[in-house]
This record gives sequence, C-alpha cells and structure tokens, in this order.
Amino acid sequence: MDARRSALAHALLQRVPLWQEAEARARRFRRGRSDDPSEAARVADDYRLLAHDLARARALLPRSRAREYLESVYAGVHATLNHGGWRLGATLERLFRDEIPASVAWLAPYLAWTTALFVLAAAAGYALVDRFPELIALFASPDLIASVESGKLWTEGLLNIAPSSVLSVQILANNIVVSLFAYCSGFLFGLGTLYILGLNGLMLGAIFAYVARHGLGGALASFIVAHGCVELSVMCLSGAAGAAVGEALMRPGSRGRIAAFRAAALRSGAVLLACAVLLVGAGFIEGFVSPDPQIPLGAKVAIGAGYWLFMLALLSGRLWPRRRLA
Repeated sequence: MDARRSALAHALLQRVPLWQEAEARARRFRRGRSDDPSEAARVADDYRLLAHDLARARALLPRSRAREYLESVYAGVHATLNHGGWRLGATLERLFRDEIPASVAWLAPYLAWTTALFVLAAAAGYALVDRFPELIALFASPDLIASVESGKLWTEGLLNIAPSSVLSVQILANNIVVSLFAYCSGFLFGLGTLYILGLNGLMLGAIFAYVARHGLGGALASFIVAHGCVELSVMCLSGAAGAAVGEALMRPGSRGRIAAFRAAALRSGAVLLACAVLLVGAGFIEGFVSPDPQIPLGAKVAIGAGYWLFMLALLSGRLWPRRRLA
C-alpha cells in the first residue's frame, strides 16, 4: 500500500509544470495582458485540473510544500475566474463614462439648491457692501483693502512673487482643501454646507462690490474668468455631495444610519475624484493664465468657457463613446 501511495505521489509531482503554466496564465489575465478567448477557456480547464490535483495532494501529500504551492495556485485561478482581471484603462473608462455621470444625476437636486445658495449669498454680499462699504472689513484683510484703495488689485504682480509652477501647486492645494472641507462639512447634517457655501458666496459678492466701487471690477473679472467658472462649480458640486451624505445621516430610512452613510459616501466619492481632476486643470490655469497681463481678455474668456464645457462633458460621461449593443 505504501509503495502504491508513493507511486501516486510521485506521479502527482510530475504535474508541477502544468501547475506553473496555470499560474502564469491566470497571472496574465489578472494583469490584463491577454484577451485571447482560447486562453480564457484554458484558465477554466486549469481550474478543474487544479481542483482535482489539489484533492489528491491533500490526501497523498498533506504536509508538503507541493500541497501549499498547489493551494496558492488554485486560489489565484479561482479569484481570476470569479473576479476577472483588473485593467486600469477599463476601470477608469467605466468610472468616468458610467459611475460619475450616474452620481452627478443623483446629486442634481442637491446641486440645484447649493448653487442657488451660493448665488443668493453672493448677491447678498454684493448688495450689503455696495450699500455699506465699511462692512468690507468683515470679509477682506487690511492688506487687500489697502491695495484696492490705492487703485491696484492684490492679484497684480503675482508672477513676480512666485513662479507660475509654484503658484499653481499652491493654488491647487488650497482649492482641494476648500473642496474637501465643503464636502466633509456636509456630514454635519448639511449645516456645514450651508455655512461654507454661504460664507464663500458672501465674501465673493462683497469683494466684487468693493473693487467695483474703486473701478477695478473689470480687472477682477478678467482675473477670475479663466479659472473661476470651473472652480466655483466644483465648490458647489463638492458641497452638494457633502449635503447628500448629511441627508443620509439625517434620514437613513429603513437601511439604518451606518448603511445609509456608507452607500452615500461611496456614491459621492466618485464625484470627488472628478472634482480633483478638474481642480488640477483649474490650478494650472490660475497659476499660468489668470495672472498673466499679456494674455488678452478674449483668450481668457475662451479658456474659461472651454474648460467649463469640458467639465460638463466630463461629468456627463460624453467624453467616452457609448458601446452599442449588436
């Protein structure tokens, strides 16, 4: 009986090259390096072969390294068959073509009221400082006020203070922090979103009213137009995502508060990724284009409008063609 068992174990070990081939084939599929249908069929055959050999190895070689190796190969092939290969390009395409547009559509009601809140706050800030100019001290620093009163915008000479590359990185970091803060503050049952968007809207309107009283409104608009459309839109979108999570905490429904929070956070996370991508471009524009006095206003308007249209295409999934069913 021992001789027969040894012979069977020896015959089983002769199949090690087949196990190694199966491991290499599964690894290629996991890494997205093979699209051959015949290779896919071979992976399914490998799974059956490995399952059969593993059952024999557990009986004949229960404490051997061959059995351990066979179990690891079997687990890898099993994972490949059940989960498929992970491909960066296909994953990103699915994210931007399907998941982000679906999340943005889900956030549409929240986006409508966060945008309305920001616009109304900006109008209120403008009217307030236009009627009572001394209240600008509530919204602007003494240096900014002194610069405007001397007839100069604080944005003039930015390129003389820091190179465009450094300025762009600083602006990008600040924009991402503000957007994340607008998102996370929404977790406070939406009250944080009300505060962040209301405060930023009041500040923007107040500063515009103040510079307009000193004849600098056009210069400030010229500085903002190239990057501001997307930047302000991203702020409202981040606030809407945070408000959606806040409502899930406030009104979880039958799922429970933890489950509702997890679902809303995962769904809105895709939108935050799109916001980060858009802020990279906005930071680049604000660092290289907006402060450059040699770029004419028409070019800045075209860049701002074009980038805003790009944002709409990105968030709607129109940058990637839809696959038509045969």
